[in-house]
Amino acid sequence: MLNRVVNQSPPPSLPTERINPFDPPPELAMWRTRSPLSRLRYPDGHLGWLVTGYELARAVLSDPRFSARSELKRVPVARPGTDPFYGSTALPGWLVDMDAPEHTRLRRRLAGAFTAHRMRALRPRVEQIVADHLATMATAEEPADLVTEFAVPVPSLVICELLGVPYSDRGGFQRNSATLFSLRATAEQAARAMAELDALLTELARHKRRRPQGDLLSVLAADDELSTAEIAGTGVLLLSAGHETTAGSLGLGVFALLCHPDQLARLTADPDVADTAVEELLRYLTIFHFGVPRTPLEDVSVAGEVLRAGESVTVSLSAANRDPGRFAAPDRLDIGRRASGHLAFGHGVHQCIGQNLARMEMRVGFPALFRRFPGLRLAVPSEEVSLGRDTGFYGVHRLPVAWS
Repeated sequence: MLNRVVNQSPPPSLPTERINPFDPPPELAMWRTRSPLSRLRYPDGHLGWLVTGYELARAVLSDPRFSARSELKRVPVARPGTDPFYGSTALPGWLVDMDAPEHTRLRRRLAGAFTAHRMRALRPRVEQIVADHLATMATAEEPADLVTEFAVPVPSLVICELLGVPYSDRGGFQRNSATLFSLRATAEQAARAMAELDALLTELARHKRRRPQGDLLSVLAADDELSTAEIAGTGVLLLSAGHETTAGSLGLGVFALLCHPDQLARLTADPDVADTAVEELLRYLTIFHFGVPRTPLEDVSVAGEVLRAGESVTVSLSAANRDPGRFAAPDRLDIGRRASGHLAFGHGVHQCIGQNLARMEMRVGFPALFRRFPGLRLAVPSEEVSLGRDTGFYGVHRLPVAWS
């Protein structure tokens, strides 16, 4: 049975400072030991709630009484770039900011593109993309930045080919995607980045309607029940989140393995452990480090407290994935662990639709990288690695490596 929340006075803000680069802020674990539900002060002064326990996180994320609608959302950290979008109705195609039935209508049209069967068919192409980028990296001058040589370009090219977006446009969409997820972006900068991404995908959506090909945008464009704005918006969401999240997981995952040589040795000695290694890295790192926002549509009783309609709730995925009630010794990286059921991709109807693609890219990428560069090592002390604390997806900005 979940413990009753312990009142805190005054309610704290969300902690963001890490002691260890791979561990969530220690306050989250401390709060979780008292209760899986704590009061939280938001940057605008609103008093809401923070979920840190695994079981409660699953319960909230699967409960239709908790809304994902953008007009009800608040972010738990200061992020001016969300101002043009949160507090307003969801942009066309942005199903992550919608509830049923609109969310259901859009998600059903995408589900077939991300099935496990579709990912198996796509795997040979991903293997080729990974091999090509590793071959190019081998010609680079050491030290090289693993982020720019490998972690970013691989998922960028994969999502471009899946959607049907010209890879030649990567400079613009990578820059604009980074702006959208940056904590430092102003409202004006974020709105401009979104407008440029929307213009790119709108033009492509119109082109695919005239001349369809075998890509996902063409499939969506063939659906007469979808507007051009919805196709473009869905494309922006998949393009931006689809490469940013996987790039973060690849870069941070390599950093974690290089800092845990015993776990890296297990991975290189037994390639069959790649599947469990990926799940454990997803759990251990949980790059959605500020959590997932939800809002109760009615008064809801949970953990001995009544959450009032309209009170913001932040579900801390990183804290939930370190809950010792679900994972033994959760602060230890153990690539042999059966980490299935982790919440790195969320839970419920809004669970990340691209999770099978991200998994496959990581399952291919990590073993191939260390097989091609068995001597791969950090080229700077670990404490000098530039970490992405200033973005919605935690990761590394740069990861200097050497291998000869």
